Amino acid sequence: MHYERLSIPDVILMTPKVFGDERGFFMESFNQRVFEEVTDVHATFVQDNHSRSRQGVLRGLHYQVEQPQGKLVRVIVGEILDVAVDIRKNSATFGQWASARLSAYHHQQLWVPEGFAHGFLVLSEVAEVLYKTTDYYAPQHERSIRWDDPTLAIDWQRGSWPWEGEPQVSDKDASANNFHTLAED
Repeated sequence: MHYERLSIPDVILMTPKVFGDERGFFMESFNQRVFEEVTDVHATFVQDNHSRSRQGVLRGLHYQVEQPQGKLVRVIVGEILDVAVDIRKNSATFGQWASARLSAYHHQQLWVPEGFAHGFLVLSEVAEVLYKTTDYYAPQHERSIRWDDPTLAIDWQRGSWPWEGEPQVSDKDASANNFHTLAED
């Protein structure tokens, strides 16, 4: 397993060893011992989620105010731009973001620790995203930050989008708060 700490060192891009030939491929997609060695995090994953989205769909930026979730994200179909925003108020990187392109072709995974808002944008015609979480989904504690928040100024790589216009977001995400609301709490 190769790993790379991104601009926020707690966010880690992991690349597994993939063994392939004309028949297909094999890879170990998760190993608790290796995960702990790479991240120095001793997490228990309690829930696996699977989403399928069309090109141009943006999901996020989501977080939970209680029962925060660490997420181990990977793509099994297509390609996404995955984004993590540090919302840990005592962190040296509070309000900063890190991103990585994840694709089924490269088999990479992104570790997004607890205390981060998370979102992704679908770049391919369709994408299927799997992610493990360290706590259960708690809708009563879920919050969102606007994807286009001017304070965060996330680079969603607009110049590489294969479509015109804005991303498609849910009604909930369209009415999300700006980051300054979180920062003022």
